[in-house]
Amino acid sequence: MSDYLKKLIVEPGSKIRLKHFDPGYHDKHESRKSALPEIEENRQKMDELQYLMYAENKHSLLIVLQGLDAGGKDGVVRHVLTGMNPTGCVSVNFKQPTAEDLAHDFLWRVHPHVPAKGSVAIFNRSHYEDVLVARVHGLVPEKIWSKRYDEINDFERLITTENNTTILKFFLHISKEEQLARFKKRLDDPIRQWKISDSDYKEREYWGDYIKAFEDVLTKTSTEHAPWFIIPSNHKWFRDLAISQIIVREMEAMGMQFPKPTVNLAEIRRKYHEAAGPGKANRHKKR
Repeated sequence: MSDYLKKLIVEPGSKIRLKHFDPGYHDKHESRKSALPEIEENRQKMDELQYLMYAENKHSLLIVLQGLDAGGKDGVVRHVLTGMNPTGCVSVNFKQPTAEDLAHDFLWRVHPHVPAKGSVAIFNRSHYEDVLVARVHGLVPEKIWSKRYDEINDFERLITTENNTTILKFFLHISKEEQLARFKKRLDDPIRQWKISDSDYKEREYWGDYIKAFEDVLTKTSTEHAPWFIIPSNHKWFRDLAISQIIVREMEAMGMQFPKPTVNLAEIRRKYHEAAGPGKANRHKKR
């Protein structure tokens, strides 16, 4: 079995050019049917590991999803992370900042949503919009957005060291041709037409600018404490396989353990037998 954590990670300090990464890569599998058993196994493990994280209440996990339009961010949330229990997991979608957001520093609206100990947060788009959209469309001058890489690195270092948060950042890499094919499916499929936006084709005009912006993000903000992974995403099933495997392996590496009971189990057993009454507990065991 391939180790996608090692294979797809952006090593800190490396200079990324996305033309060197094949968005159609799918490793040994040729179809969703072939990959599905591994995907399902990873989902089950995620469910178990999240339950353990919630019980232990010492670690937290932040999953960041970024990519060009139609890259599959919603699909990852729907197909990969559905195994997460909503009690300990929240998905946050950062849209255009409000007037109140703009009156503060660009990270002000993000910090309240980082995961507390024992929980998982999914950022469907994130603080990286402020070095992507803000840069491509000139919403702030270069002297402002160019400083944000270091500020993001500092922010992510803060939550990893102060709150024991593991950060996994996934760039969903699709080709320009695949994006257009997905736009066509939206046009032809009534249950997907709600996703169509006036900006879909306008944003395609900035494809090259976005690629350059993403390359700088991957180069400048993949760190030991918050690595980026370039996920080939032309094949949705391979995207799901790679992301689910990486999440499982990182959660397993946390070395989590169930906490010891905080009560006297012998005393609790005595109270149970009292409550069950003479002979009732034994009859219950035979059922």
